[in-house]
Amino acid sequence: MSHSVRIYLGLAILIALSLLFLFSVVHTAAGAPRSGPRAVAEGHRLAQEWCQTCHAVEPGMAGFFDQAPSFQAVADRSGTTALSLKVFWRTSHQNMPNLVISPEQADVLSAYILSLRGR
Repeated sequence: MSHSVRIYLGLAILIALSLLFLFSVVHTAAGAPRSGPRAVAEGHRLAQEWCQTCHAVEPGMAGFFDQAPSFQAVADRSGTTALSLKVFWRTSHQNMPNLVISPEQADVLSAYILSLRGR
């Protein structure tokens, strides 16, 4: 492969990656709601789908496992903030499945948990 072909190939890859990054930024800005009633509703749906096996996701609901805190208990912890939840979603935990969730999914799950505070 000649030197000029490598340069053009590298440039094409760089342009393609830049376009993918730009598309992801635009899609994130226009995508799923990050706060408000729509985000809370979407977070509630995801919590029921993914988390309800181990956690009580509804206020006042009993969980299936004593080791997994209810979402109400998580919401009422003094250290629970949007930032602490964001860090939590990006960290592996020994007693939890290794979930891979998008930033938008993390935002709506956090919105739902934070909506439970003080209920």
